[in-house]
Amino acid sequence: MSSVIETEEHHALRAAVAALGQRYGREYLARVAREGGHPDELWADAAKLGYLGVNLPEEYGGGGGGIAELSIVLEELGAAGCPLLMMVVSPAICGTVIARFGTDAQKRAWLPGLADGSRTMAFGITEPDAGSNSHRITTTARRDGDDWILTGRKVFISGVDIADATLIVGRTEDARTGNLKPCLFIVPRDAPGFGRTVIDMELAAAEKQFELTLDEVRLPSAALVGDEDAGLLQLFAGLNPERIMTAAFAIGMGRHALAKAVDYAKTRQVWKQPIGGHQAVAHPLAQAHIELELARLMMQKAARLYDAGDDMGAGEAANMAKYAAAEACVRAVDQAVHTLGGNGLTREYGLASLITASRVARIAPVSREMILNFISHQTLGLPKSY
Repeated sequence: MSSVIETEEHHALRAAVAALGQRYGREYLARVAREGGHPDELWADAAKLGYLGVNLPEEYGGGGGGIAELSIVLEELGAAGCPLLMMVVSPAICGTVIARFGTDAQKRAWLPGLADGSRTMAFGITEPDAGSNSHRITTTARRDGDDWILTGRKVFISGVDIADATLIVGRTEDARTGNLKPCLFIVPRDAPGFGRTVIDMELAAAEKQFELTLDEVRLPSAALVGDEDAGLLQLFAGLNPERIMTAAFAIGMGRHALAKAVDYAKTRQVWKQPIGGHQAVAHPLAQAHIELELARLMMQKAARLYDAGDDMGAGEAANMAKYAAAEACVRAVDQAVHTLGGNGLTREYGLASLITASRVARIAPVSREMILNFISHQTLGLPKSY
């Protein structure tokens, strides 16, 4: 990998995180998921080594790096078979938003804990009737004296059961126009009126998905993050890192599946040589490798633009990176399973569950169709279709 794209420090970070990931691996995460637990040991070790908060400001206990560094951590854990989904949410989205827009009190209250892993925060944007259309969010926030009252529903929210709070995207009414505008609120887990119901997923993952209800949840004025009039800017400042980190998640998963398939193709012998000596097996694996490497390049570009403060450029690149990584991951997993044949569907090899998991990156946090919409009208200037 060219040092033009990554520094020597990045190479060292990759190697160190890979070593941590290899100590845990796919079987650890699979066991935790089967037992209904959480990857607390891996989370604690990653935190102790400074990996979880590598993107957060040094003055609050973070590493002083950016999304470029955090994406390396998640990708390498994924390549080892043990990605931490809450890294996408807690340090990448919530930590970034609070670091950029939070009050001094909010930064002091949350960033040290998010950096050292002792506190986690979930992120609630998706709604049952809004899907990818953030302009249709119906969770509303109204003032009541100095307080805010939140009412609404959210769905497919990760890790709410273990998070100390959830960063909720609501909408406040603009007194001048009557229009609803997005705003971000920190809602403590035990806030009265804040309910959660686990969603029964086919996906085998340690992080559970929840539907949330906010029934007249009363919050102090200090729960509002940033400027009430800059909600959309603040929202997308969190969504771009989410897309970049989803790309890292997908690339790591694709690399893990590909490595398993390559190892199998080197040793599995049916005729007179290992099956990897046949082009019909070798070429699709080579193609999967190329596609993952290309997706990583776009992810690195997106991270660099974001860390440099180019939110507009990062938005385009982050969407492209997420799209490319998801497609590359799905194809790599599919080819890996196919390479192993019947063994690809056994629990012993641990690839079959990735068939479901790999599709997550195509669906969340925004569907590939919405990314194509974004690129077609924002980048290519074609008429908007919705």
